[in-house]
Amino acid sequence: MANFICPVCSQQLVKKEKSYICKNRHSFDISSKGYVHLLPANKKHSAAPGDDKLMVSARNSFLSLGYYAHLKETLENLTDKYSQNTVSVLDCGCGEGYYTQGVYQRLTQQGKQAEIKGIDISKDAVAIAAKRLKEGEFAVASSFHLPVQDKTVDVLINCFSPLCLKEFTRVLKKNGVFLYVVPAPKHLWQLKEALYEKPYENPLKEEQYDGFELIETVKAEREIYIDNNADINNLFKMTPYVYRSPKEAQEVLLKAENLTVNAHFIIYVYKKK
Repeated sequence: MANFICPVCSQQLVKKEKSYICKNRHSFDISSKGYVHLLPANKKHSAAPGDDKLMVSARNSFLSLGYYAHLKETLENLTDKYSQNTVSVLDCGCGEGYYTQGVYQRLTQQGKQAEIKGIDISKDAVAIAAKRLKEGEFAVASSFHLPVQDKTVDVLINCFSPLCLKEFTRVLKKNGVFLYVVPAPKHLWQLKEALYEKPYENPLKEEQYDGFELIETVKAEREIYIDNNADINNLFKMTPYVYRSPKEAQEVLLKAENLTVNAHFIIYVYKKK
């Protein structure tokens, strides 16, 4: 039995060979790439929601080279720390599955029985995630309408994705945790210096949320050196600055052959009361 639920009637979906089916006979095909589409048309805000192919490809290429391996290792450590021998993990906004794969591999290396699922609103991203981690289950879905059963998740990962506390509260078990990853104030500072006349720090504020307790704050910080133009281009294209920065500055940056830049992240660990 799968923990995905039907986006039409909220009944549990059963995974068959080529589809997911609920007891009301709503059926959702599993694509040839291994994921299922559980985002109803009336929940889509555009024809192709989420990150486009250009951003997805750039991010996948960049992450696959290990530039953010320190963040992946931190997420692996925290998930292992807050999980029992049998654990259900949901990566909410999983993107291309880079962190999802790392977490699953760490848990299984520790001898734990891990069930891992990933959802993202971008079809292009989920397709890569499903190919990267065949042991997981992946769906195109919205964080605001998670296709997941109530109180079935032990650890929820939320990395640079929308914060949907109502849904997190619903799907997490009592004492379950969610790992909330945000950019630190000086994250990608040197990139911003190259793009903006007056670069700005990312806002930072520890929040307390109803129904949750903030139990730990962890930093994952590293200065990375990029020694080729292709990787610099991919880093830039996977950020929102590609839409927000001056064209003249972009042209200069995209010709650069090397760049040293902060890769600084903060992970807030919240426990459901």
